[in-house]
Amino acid sequence: MEPIASVVIPAHNEEAVIATGLARLLDGAEPGEFDVIVVANACADATPAAAAREGVRVLETPVAGKAHALRLGDAACRTFPRVYADADVGLDAASVRALVAALARPGVLAAAPRPVWDLAGASWVATRVHRVHDALVAPYRALAGVGVYALGEAGHARAFPLPDVLSDDGWVHASFTRDERAVVAEATSVVRPARTVRAHLRRRVRVRLGNRQLAELGRPVNAVPLRTADLAALLRARRVSAPAAACYLSVLLADRLLTRVRRGRPATWGTDTSTR
Repeated sequence: MEPIASVVIPAHNEEAVIATGLARLLDGAEPGEFDVIVVANACADATPAAAAREGVRVLETPVAGKAHALRLGDAACRTFPRVYADADVGLDAASVRALVAALARPGVLAAAPRPVWDLAGASWVATRVHRVHDALVAPYRALAGVGVYALGEAGHARAFPLPDVLSDDGWVHASFTRDERAVVAEATSVVRPARTVRAHLRRRVRVRLGNRQLAELGRPVNAVPLRTADLAALLRARRVSAPAAACYLSVLLADRLLTRVRRGRPATWGTDTSTR
């Protein structure tokens, strides 16, 4: 059968998770339904071997970098729409079909699934930080931060070729207006956020630096600012607890301080080993 979508998965040292992710994606798919490309970039482990299975093309490059890997995978795609997924995110066949269906709607150029947070193994503080953050951003959910985005042919022409940016999903998100983006409730991505506060702060500093880079390139993310009033509203509604709110505010302060300290230093895309 002709594939209904191409799926590009950049993978840097993802031996521990890539086989499980591919099984989740393909075990519910018809043979040939998806054109799947895994781009193993600068891997020092057995990622290419772990990704090898029927229905998957594995590309290897000695060049590290997610943006470069995405461009290589994109160039190898056989069809549209195209789905770009992180190697450590759980995406099933039904969700890919739902993303494809959403992109067929008039005016929709880009789509993303609804995230489901897997907090197993996360520390007490990290768990509360993630839950508060999710409650705050849920009304403004978009393409960035969920590990998966999908583009139709017209949307692809808007966002690609992808430049060398730290935040590829931020670049894609900023390429479209709110009316051109869709968050698809019927599609889910299982996301494993950082398990420790230290790992979370490393991620957050990279996110802030990535957003600053996008602004310098003339494509700001324009994220909705998270206000203390929004947190207070969640407390009044008893959707978060006071200890959880205190954890969130403390980590948020540390995040901003670290970002100031790192200003001017280079940041790189890499693997968060706390989630493996």
